[in-house]
Amino acid sequence: MPLIVILVFVTVLIAFLGFYLLANRFLEKRDSGKVRKRLLERIPTGKRSTSSQPLFRRQEQEAKSLINRLLARLKLDSRLEVLIEQAGLRWSAGRMVLSMVVLSIASFDVAWYMLPYYRLAALIPGAVLGALPLVYIWQRRRRRLAKFEEQFPEALEFVSRSMRAGHAFSVSLELLHQEFSDPLSGEFRRTFDEQNLGLPLDLALEKMGKRVPMLDVQFFVSAVLLQKRTGGNLAEILDKLAGLIRERFKLRGQIRTISAQGRMSGMVLCLIPIVVGVIMLYVNPDHMRFFTNDPAGTWMAGLAIGFQILGFIVIRKIVNIEL
Repeated sequence: MPLIVILVFVTVLIAFLGFYLLANRFLEKRDSGKVRKRLLERIPTGKRSTSSQPLFRRQEQEAKSLINRLLARLKLDSRLEVLIEQAGLRWSAGRMVLSMVVLSIASFDVAWYMLPYYRLAALIPGAVLGALPLVYIWQRRRRRLAKFEEQFPEALEFVSRSMRAGHAFSVSLELLHQEFSDPLSGEFRRTFDEQNLGLPLDLALEKMGKRVPMLDVQFFVSAVLLQKRTGGNLAEILDKLAGLIRERFKLRGQIRTISAQGRMSGMVLCLIPIVVGVIMLYVNPDHMRFFTNDPAGTWMAGLAIGFQILGFIVIRKIVNIEL
């Protein structure tokens, strides 16, 4: 009976937290819309901008939040904020962690009811679904950086042609954000706006290098700063850098083709134990109950899962060759 009361309490708490997040999000949108409407009313009609994007992303201030204080004490808040920014999202670290906690508790609660004979197995969906926000951010960050890397050689050639046509480097950045799409357009637009508002070009480029953790971007920033201090033909340097990046793309494609069989074999080896475990759960549930009810079986299952994760990491390191 006490266990049922605890589960009911946790369910009500999760529902309350979910309602709080939705209501808070709705109120923030409504208030920001009112503020923006009042500001637009004060601006003359001819000077209003049609762009709906803010100049700088406003960071949410939630210093009084328990989660944010905990993240700050663990020195994880800045890392999560950087990860979220690189993914191109307008989330806060506190809300991301809160959503992870809510998903984890909710999935554990549901699995606890649905698996009465495998209570320990409820930890698995709790851990998996709880990590979904972090996985989503990481995958979105990876896709965004991959798209940026794909656009980058063409952007370098565009800047080179623009400078040969007589435009200054800062003007080339402005033209760049007009001609290209996100994410490259947004990053260079932010760099141009920062430099246009008084930030030195050196610092604006260094900040872009921190936002986009790619070696090619570091080369680009170093080339621009070196040319600014010592002189030289920046257009020629950018052309050579763009050609080098394209050659690396070709080599990476060849390596992925050669290692395709190894990656497929690693995926099959990692999926076989999971598939066999699910089949045995339905074919012979008494046999699988040993791994949840018996202490020795619990230790064996934990070691098996740990070695499975370790094997997946090792196989991934072997077949993934970074260039």
